[in-house]
Amino acid sequence: MRLHGLLSFPLTPFTDDDKVDLAVFAEHLEQQVAAGPAALFVACGTGEFTALALDEYRDLVVTAVRVADGRLPVVAGCGGGPRMAREFAVVAAECGADGLLLLPPYLVTSTPGGLVEHVRYVASATALPVVVYQRANAVLDEAAALALLDLPTVTGIKDGRGDVDAMLRLVTAVRTSGHPRAAEFGFLNGLPTAELSVQAYRAIGVECYSSAVLCFAPDLATAFHRAVERGDQDTVRLLLAEFYLPLVALRDRVPGYAVALVKAGARLAGLAVGRVRPPLVDASPEHVDELGRILARGRAALATVVE
Repeated sequence: MRLHGLLSFPLTPFTDDDKVDLAVFAEHLEQQVAAGPAALFVACGTGEFTALALDEYRDLVVTAVRVADGRLPVVAGCGGGPRMAREFAVVAAECGADGLLLLPPYLVTSTPGGLVEHVRYVASATALPVVVYQRANAVLDEAAALALLDLPTVTGIKDGRGDVDAMLRLVTAVRTSGHPRAAEFGFLNGLPTAELSVQAYRAIGVECYSSAVLCFAPDLATAFHRAVERGDQDTVRLLLAEFYLPLVALRDRVPGYAVALVKAGARLAGLAVGRVRPPLVDASPEHVDELGRILARGRAALATVVE
């Protein structure tokens, strides 16, 4: 499951009475597929995995597999403690997912070697390809990255830490290891609003990245990705200055806005995704208005671009 290009991390819509809205989810997925991502990563961080019950998770994965209909891979999130992560992994496999994104273990700090054992424990539950999400309390070193190569279903590492120096060490260790799987092992840029770091990560060989903006402004997300791919630095800088940097400044004002602000953007786009579940808090009306102005500014900038 070596992925190339832009990755979609769909939202999980909730109704006013706090149920998962599968009809809106299916509509959201169709919009995401139309934007042309390399894969759908459902029920992950942006999809509020930690807020989902197992039956809700099952419904989301089944819906995603049905909507994708083989057009692109469906990768399902799993995480928490080792037994919980295995349980969700098994359900994802039963529902027809094409792969797993293994989120950091719940509230436990260990060693890189301990993390490898956690990955081994969860990955052994199914035959699905597994991408390991490095973030917060799940930090790999070079030895751990090399150990992952010996786990046949582990196909890559998604980085959410933002330490480019450390990531370079992992990439270099794997690519120069001589291991039979080294060339096909994938590395993904999974930082919040990864567009800000995409050029730095591409310089160390990490070209694939996730885009939360794809969930609510696919026109801006795909235009930025095209500009990066063709080396159009003028457009990259323009969209960074007029849209992405103001967006990140707003996102950083409130913890949890990496999800809540994305949901607000989707609602502005006409998608009834509902509220976030606690402990996340919804974007304030003032911040939603500001988001609307940032989107207008970004689209005005995009209108000046000749492709």
